[in-house]
Amino acid sequence: MEKQPVDSYQDNAWVRLTQSKWFVYILISPLFLVLFAYVVYPFYQTFIQSFTGDDALSHYKKFFSLASPANLEALWTSLYISIISVICCAIVGVTMAFLLERYDFPGRRLLAILVLVPMALPPLVGVLSFTFLYGDSGIFPRALQHLFGLDQVPFSLNGIWGVIVVHTFTMYTYFYLTASAAIKGLDPSLEEAATSLGAGRIRVWTKVILPMLTPSIIASALLVFMISMASYTAPLMFGVERTMTMQIYLSRTNGNLEMAATQSMILSFVSITFLIIMRWYQNRRNYQNLSKGISVHRSEVSSKGMKILATIASFVGTLILILPILVLILISFSVDGAWKTQILPTDYTVDHYIALFTDERTWRPIWNSIQMGVVATLGNILFGVAAAYAMVRLNFKGKTLLDILIMVPWALPGTVVAVNLIAAFSTENIFAFNQVLIGTFWILPLAYFIRHLPLVFRSTSASLVQLDQSIEEAARSLGATWLYTFRRIVIPLTFTGILAGTLLALVQSLGEFVASILIYSTSTIPLSVAIFQKLYAFKFGTACAYGVLQICLILIVLIISEKLSKGSAGSAI
Repeated sequence: MEKQPVDSYQDNAWVRLTQSKWFVYILISPLFLVLFAYVVYPFYQTFIQSFTGDDALSHYKKFFSLASPANLEALWTSLYISIISVICCAIVGVTMAFLLERYDFPGRRLLAILVLVPMALPPLVGVLSFTFLYGDSGIFPRALQHLFGLDQVPFSLNGIWGVIVVHTFTMYTYFYLTASAAIKGLDPSLEEAATSLGAGRIRVWTKVILPMLTPSIIASALLVFMISMASYTAPLMFGVERTMTMQIYLSRTNGNLEMAATQSMILSFVSITFLIIMRWYQNRRNYQNLSKGISVHRSEVSSKGMKILATIASFVGTLILILPILVLILISFSVDGAWKTQILPTDYTVDHYIALFTDERTWRPIWNSIQMGVVATLGNILFGVAAAYAMVRLNFKGKTLLDILIMVPWALPGTVVAVNLIAAFSTENIFAFNQVLIGTFWILPLAYFIRHLPLVFRSTSASLVQLDQSIEEAARSLGATWLYTFRRIVIPLTFTGILAGTLLALVQSLGEFVASILIYSTSTIPLSVAIFQKLYAFKFGTACAYGVLQICLILIVLIISEKLSKGSAGSAI
């Protein structure tokens, strides 16, 4: 009797396994294990730590005590800044999207390109450029002071409104991108019908256009609120000491880990509550467009006066958008310590850029960020794509739980994620392979992996939803295995979505600062922390050179993504 070849037997065993009803649980078990080990367990450890002490509620009582209102003030300030930031970003982003998508005017094409410039500015670098431009000793306040012979600068960005201005400039792009995509799909027949029934422009805008934009506005509002609540650099630079992230940082650096855990839990509760409220509001009404009309076309501005006004506004807008990057480039060539009270630096050098690639100590943070960002992103690809496929294509119990566990880190500020990791991995445990991760190379990639996993997951899920499942079924009916179908059909057809989420995760990792500042060590200083340290050592030239390099790295990543995806990655992001 002829023996069956070993390879054939193994192939048949694999086919039987993939066709088994238990295969789905084999596929998703590593996902749940990773999420339990690095999301649930750290969060649980922080929760437990917040109740340590003689009185389990002592830290919460102290937080809400009116006798020492610092924490309550910080909570109110963070909420106030976040809500106002959402409103301002929505006004700027939606207005820009409406103007650039609905009207054709001189300078529109240039503005449409430059309007996304803030996306290339990491949060720390964006705050840095605004400080040099509009801060107490910034270029514009000093220039006006010298011009008019004033004893003091006539204005400067500081305090809460300084933070809000920076947030608006750096975050309005989230509203712009989502609103722009929604406006492109609006049916003009809806507006025409409303107008024919006697509705004025304002009523059409409030009753027709804005409601149709609600899903995209809600999604952007959620994102901006989360990022604003997690903001650390802007409050620090503009002298706003009482914010939740600042309080967590102070408690952590002072060794009061229990209070840091308590503050983190309260901040987590606020963020998750906002997520639930926004999701509820979005789902309470139907915003689906049921008409069959064509999408809107741009209307050319015909009035001569309006054309002149649009040209001037476009020039001013372009200048405002590119100034932050131009000032960073300018100061990156200035000699450290030479720029003091002058309007602009007087001494220039290229030594900072030479040192970036020749001095080992200067190069180290750059290499650290690249290494840690790549390691974290590889993990994001592996688990993000697997989780997206499981959610969209497979049927199993626990789908909702999986979705919540993946998205929770995105709802948590970076400071909270860092505190969770500190609470979980300051001692040896099985999830760290009986090692102490705090102080090692691996803690930062782990933080980046947790923070940015939702980006790859959501982007891939969106592509899978659009992919007709009958294509996979056809391949399987022709004898293709599950693995072959996944590798040769699913991955190529969803490549754009995977690439978009992957590169966005990498960009975020290269610029991550809020989580990094709490858990880095002297041997693993990332680029963002190095910029921060140089700034506080008054080495402005070196700090800006680092910032320009960080912007260049991000731009390279975005350009590569556009080339590989043939121009569609940007829209997917």
